[in-house]
Amino acid sequence: MLRLCKHAVFMYGRWTNFTLRIFSTSCYSTSPARLGILKRVTEKYERVLEQRFPRFYVLYHTLMRGFQLLFEDVKEIRRIRRNICRNSIHYRQLPYREMERLILFRRDMIKAIPLAVISLPPFGICLVFILMCLFPRQLLFQHFWSPQQQRKFQMISHLKRSEHQAQILRNIASTAPHVSNWSQRTLLQNLCAKVQSGAHPDVSELHAVREVFSGPLLRMQSLKPSHLRSLGSQTPRIVWLPSFLVRRRLTKEALDLLYLDSALNCLGLKQLTDEEMRRACDFRGLYSSHLSSSQCREWLHQWLQFSSQVNKSEISLLLHSITVLTLNYPESQSK
Repeated sequence: MLRLCKHAVFMYGRWTNFTLRIFSTSCYSTSPARLGILKRVTEKYERVLEQRFPRFYVLYHTLMRGFQLLFEDVKEIRRIRRNICRNSIHYRQLPYREMERLILFRRDMIKAIPLAVISLPPFGICLVFILMCLFPRQLLFQHFWSPQQQRKFQMISHLKRSEHQAQILRNIASTAPHVSNWSQRTLLQNLCAKVQSGAHPDVSELHAVREVFSGPLLRMQSLKPSHLRSLGSQTPRIVWLPSFLVRRRLTKEALDLLYLDSALNCLGLKQLTDEEMRRACDFRGLYSSHLSSSQCREWLHQWLQFSSQVNKSEISLLLHSITVLTLNYPESQSK
């Protein structure tokens, strides 16, 4: 995975250090005085860009910051991987923050693969920059988005996710009448009716129907391709892949989430900053931009209460709960 971002980091190094290399080659010295001069020249150049070409300056500043953040991520991921090799452990045994960073980095790199491939041929980098400007949401990730783009793209993702959540709930409701156990069938129908009416369910109501999601109707191996693709829309997923690959990748992501929740339980919610808490909610499918910190903390506490009792054989329940526990939160609390 680290190899995929070498080209991007190389681009960052060439772009940001070009003037420095020329300066050091001609003068054979990078003394503090000369570095100070270089810094002032760079700042003046950026001011000219900001005044005369404000749109280009926003793009320039966003890309520079994106490559800088990516470079920092690469260094941190290399440190984490060295620790994994040195201690002979699986990445799911890492502490919460390190495991989360590794999982998010892998997601970002998978999304960046098309750009990395396109930029390999000669002059491909020109095409990359054009595509980055035309399709930032599809081809780039958060490091390369401006604050305005982050808010806009998060809203778009939330709206697209909401469209599929209704379909997931309909799939569950259509399966409920076929459950052979009468009590489980009644509980599942009541749960679907409650969520469809706009109410937020309790964690205990989900645990009460856990047998259905590990049974022959709603376990991962039994889900239809259309149902799988609806579930895949809840996480960053390439849903046009063959269904067996979608099933495999969803299973892996669900297990990653299960171990991540376990690590978060060990760390404790009180140790998270507001930014970390919102990122944790977004990672679990909750759109947190319009929520207060207390609402995010309350929902995350409910989620951990639920996931701490989910077994590896019940990952279908975990994936469906991303919809059930986020669809009506927190609007239903005011009803």
